[in-house]
Amino acid sequence: MQGGTEEHTDTDSAVRKESNVTIVVSSRHMDVSAPLKQYAEQKTNKLTKYYDRIQEIEIVFDAGKDSMQVEVIVNAEHKNMFIAKHNGNDAYACIDGCMDKLERQLTDHKERYRNRKHPGGADTKRDMTNLGEAV
Repeated sequence: MQGGTEEHTDTDSAVRKESNVTIVVSSRHMDVSAPLKQYAEQKTNKLTKYYDRIQEIEIVFDAGKDSMQVEVIVNAEHKNMFIAKHNGNDAYACIDGCMDKLERQLTDHKERYRNRKHPGGADTKRDMTNLGEAV
């Protein structure tokens, strides 16, 4: 009986973690199919592993005459906004392109945010040891 209770709490925490992020899928000049919407939501849910302070993700599909444009807007805490656009013929490839761009933006922001108190890093330590040897 206890093992079943523990498994239930594990799934509840996973559900709560995903429910913090609101995903909005919208489109212009087209209808989004259910598999495309599911694929977009599945891919964008993975962005939380790069930056855990994401609050809302908006995915906009725009169908032009000859091409498709996908725009993904990520809203995070402290009014941080990350935007990625990708043009192409295939909507699935556009989603993948946006994910690559957002992955880079989120990792760079996270590194800058986490290391803002130590701007010098390893270079200042190396300079300090060289000063000690010169004296």
